[in-house]
Amino acid sequence: MQPLWEQVTIVGVGLIGGSLGMALRKKGLAKSVVGVDVKEKILDTAVEMEAIDRGIVDLQAGVAEADLVVLATPICTSVRILTEIAPYLKKGCVVTDVGSTKNLIVETAARIMPEETVFVGGHPMAGSEQAGINGADLYLFENAVYILTVMPGTPEEPVQKLKQTLNSIGARVLEMNPVQHDFLVAGISHLPHIVAAALVNTVGRLHKDYPDILGLAAGGFRDTTRIASGHPLMWRDICTTNKEQILEVLKIFKETLNEMEAMIDDCDEEGIEAEFNRAREIRRGIPARMKGYLPVLYEIIIYVPDRPGVIAGIASLLGEAGINISDIEIMRVKEGEGGSIRLGFGSAEDQEKALTLFRENNIKAKIKL
Repeated sequence: MQPLWEQVTIVGVGLIGGSLGMALRKKGLAKSVVGVDVKEKILDTAVEMEAIDRGIVDLQAGVAEADLVVLATPICTSVRILTEIAPYLKKGCVVTDVGSTKNLIVETAARIMPEETVFVGGHPMAGSEQAGINGADLYLFENAVYILTVMPGTPEEPVQKLKQTLNSIGARVLEMNPVQHDFLVAGISHLPHIVAAALVNTVGRLHKDYPDILGLAAGGFRDTTRIASGHPLMWRDICTTNKEQILEVLKIFKETLNEMEAMIDDCDEEGIEAEFNRAREIRRGIPARMKGYLPVLYEIIIYVPDRPGVIAGIASLLGEAGINISDIEIMRVKEGEGGSIRLGFGSAEDQEKALTLFRENNIKAKIKL
């Protein structure tokens, strides 16, 4: 593919910035990918991981010759950086960001962007539990929804060029206005993270009086609260920059909880059952194989005998076939007999390969739905 950009500068070479750099370089979408970060060690790692061609700590120098600037830092930091770099952007430069809220940065860009430059808000709905450059993944954006918030009056050509870039790395691009975006993600992304954090902290309080509770909090509880391991700085910025929308969905959530609390208090068996049935039906309508903001794992349950080295053997079998394990959990074990293990994979393709491999090796396995 012919490069679409002479120079792409990524400010903030962490999980998102590093993954984007890898994808851009792999697809040949830019002649040069430059990384800007405050830590030279991060930049050195990014070069080693082939996420960028070169790194620089000088922000002004890093953006001066860029055709595309990607702000891949926490939201409030991106707003500050946008203000700092605006005077140094060259004619025709396109600036985008990857923040989870859009109103603040879009409004800021409308005020400060120089003439003959363009800002397009961006939000890749993809993530990982492992933050930082070491979590960067070439395929992070594959089949992921990538929302663009385009300001009225923005020229069509740079928007289409950015869309082509994102489509080329496997993303599914949607356009949305910033207000609509911020309310929707408050419900489907921000609320779940807040609730997950509250669930974990609730168990943390119970732990003071019931020390064994954390040992029992594996399995379903661990899966339900997996997203609570998100970066605290990022979530601080999300909560403060999307305050009104988050408070609105929290109000609706609390009303729902209050209704369920009343049903439980009244021993309303019919109402309780109906509420869980409604939740099950709504959940069935959620696409199962398209990435949203919450990290997706493609899971398999295997059944193995209780003997030394069995897990190492499974790992070796997958490793020799070039299949990477993204997550692993020992679910149930009966001494002397065996048990079940949950394996998580980063793609449906790896899941299918692993399932075939297990069956070829007479290992009982099934897809976890």
